Amino acid sequence: MAIEINAELEQFVEQEVTQGRFSDSAAVVEHALRLLLRDREEAIEGIKAGLADVAAGRTQPLDQAFDELRTEQGISDE
Repeated sequence: MAIEINAELEQFVEQEVTQGRFSDSAAVVEHALRLLLRDREEAIEGIKAGLADVAAGRTQPLDQAFDELRTEQGISDE
């Protein structure tokens, strides 16, 4: 498979190989794709868990959820 990437990403790939983090450019791309796949799988699992919570009635009003987030993050509601 042949791919084309922009100059900035190409430079990054070359840097990763030069610094010895990866054996070649294919290894960099393969690693990046594995991370992308993992992120997608985690997102799907999170969505499934959220839907299961809704189906089980584990929900709260949006304003209450935002109030809790503000409190947890130390953000005033001004």
